Amino acid sequence: MTASIRLSSASGRWVLLATVLGSGMAMLDATVVNVALPRIGDEFGASMAGLQWTVNAYTLTLAGLILLGGSLGDRFGRRKIFVIGVVWFAVASALCGAAQDVSMLIAARALQGVGGALLTPGSLAIIQASFRPEDRARAVGAWSGLGGVAGAIGPFLGGWLVEAAGWRWVFLLNIPLAVVVIAVTVRHVPETYDSQTHGKFDVRGAALAALCLAGITYALTMAPEKDTNLALVWGSAIAGVGAGAWFVFTERRRSRPGHDPSAMLPVDVFASKQFTAINVVTFVMYGAMSVVFFLLVLTLQVVAGFKPIAAGTAMLPVTVLMLLFSARSGALAQRIGPRLPITLGVLLAAGGMLLMTRISTHTDYVTVVLPAALVFGAGLTLAVAPLTATVLATADERHAGVASGVNNAVARAAGLLAVAAIPPLAGLTGAAYTNPGDFQHGFRMALLVCAVLMVAAAVLAFTTVRNDALRTAPPSAEPECRINCPVAAPPLEPAHNAPTESEQ
Repeated sequence: MTASIRLSSASGRWVLLATVLGSGMAMLDATVVNVALPRIGDEFGASMAGLQWTVNAYTLTLAGLILLGGSLGDRFGRRKIFVIGVVWFAVASALCGAAQDVSMLIAARALQGVGGALLTPGSLAIIQASFRPEDRARAVGAWSGLGGVAGAIGPFLGGWLVEAAGWRWVFLLNIPLAVVVIAVTVRHVPETYDSQTHGKFDVRGAALAALCLAGITYALTMAPEKDTNLALVWGSAIAGVGAGAWFVFTERRRSRPGHDPSAMLPVDVFASKQFTAINVVTFVMYGAMSVVFFLLVLTLQVVAGFKPIAAGTAMLPVTVLMLLFSARSGALAQRIGPRLPITLGVLLAAGGMLLMTRISTHTDYVTVVLPAALVFGAGLTLAVAPLTATVLATADERHAGVASGVNNAVARAAGLLAVAAIPPLAGLTGAAYTNPGDFQHGFRMALLVCAVLMVAAAVLAFTTVRNDALRTAPPSAEPECRINCPVAAPPLEPAHNAPTESEQ
């Protein structure tokens, strides 16, 4: 049986519910945990490095394994791998909620990222493979829009849970959600495969990518800490760089004609200079953005004295703007070209970062935080959808899924490394989050660095992105951010043209 589900049917609504709730769990835990960091630090007596690893352990395994997770779904069944990912994520969430110290929490967060890498690519792939071709665009739009609503509700819910029930419930809430997702998926979601998938899995490539990111992240995070073991830091950095070099060598060799075509990263996707350039822009832009989302919620609680629920919802205007206008931004870029929207959007976002440096003790939300959030959100709304579309437009059509996966992984890796490096460079080390004055100074320095990075991204976009990229784009380059573009990373785009075999 081929993809034949109608969006308007009961089956279509069940499939949509399962994929939205499943991907929503992973998306929420990538963002709402920031709201709980001050309470986690207080309970465990954690350092800034501990709080950084609470965020980065999840991002590390998610970024390193997300491409492998998509390949596993194509080979063994998208529903099967999706369900395994949801179960894995729920068990890891329970471990997070039961953590007795920050080390246990970090380990459980790393396990959560593995579950996220299994379920995240599967959610959109299930939609693409299950719905009739004429219904797929609307199904993806509904999935994106409902995901955006979940993104808007998540920080509010996270703040309320932290304040009313304790930070552990930010993780424990995933368990009943997972039960619903599993029940709906097993009963209502058809199994689909990619019948053309063959060859070995690139487990070595995934492991080397994860080791590269882990080694470099550890070195960047721990080097500025007092009493750190410099030999271990240098050893970690060297091991990370070495793993990265081995990864590039391995992928180049596996991608050559006559070799196994299952390379996690086919190097010929970088034959397009435009594709390479837009990924450099993505790396710089998402690195700076990730630092803002990590530090802002902390700053509002530590420096400005906001309650968790108020700090969690402070950036709600960003989500609302992207929900309302991302599709129009993508349409504008298709008419006039992506160069100007991306450039102006990134500069606007930099301006929003500079406005955030005004946050201080007893800051008023309406006069200080809200204007910064609106300017920052307007910039992301203008830039993210054209950036996503340009990634797909500048890669060969047969590489649409790989190109999107690479861009998603680049964004997540950028956030991982930037959150590891920039706060310590700005002086946010040790117990800085317990001292409002020190944290305010470090926050301002970090945002100045991020604003400079955004200006650099704007210059790169203006000088390297061609305006005709979208005018000659293949159908696969249509922006998937039809309603909302996530800010944690660009959306994943599974291959449209791969034949599928479906079985109930």
